[in-house]
Amino acid sequence: MSNKISRLALVVDDDPIIRMDAGDILTDAGFQTQEASNVSEALEMLETMGDDIQLLFTDVQMPGDQNGFDLARKCATRWPHISMVVASGQLSPKADELPKQAAFICKPFSAQVVYDRLQQILPEQQQPEPLKQGTST
Repeated sequence: MSNKISRLALVVDDDPIIRMDAGDILTDAGFQTQEASNVSEALEMLETMGDDIQLLFTDVQMPGDQNGFDLARKCATRWPHISMVVASGQLSPKADELPKQAAFICKPFSAQVVYDRLQQILPEQQQPEPLKQGTST
């Protein structure tokens, strides 16, 4: 059991399997997770819980007129305290397309890759729990 303050992450992906996998990785890293399946749903959740969220984990390509890059930029403007991991299997960000508190990872991703990015972007008091040995993700 950790002595660290409870941390909340919002996982946004239109694929329920990937959303669940990312949520499991973040739970193992010590986060409580909430899930959204598109940018509009994520923005609604951020409006009500944004002050309590420390991490946004989002896919890039999702249904609707906004993508994960749009979500990351809106999140950085409105909730600058939120760190972000942006994932895609097809698109890579162009220069300056992501906010400074965001890190990009390629899909498919492993728990180790997510964990490494969390260590890079999270403030010291929000660092992830050590990875459990023997977990397969």
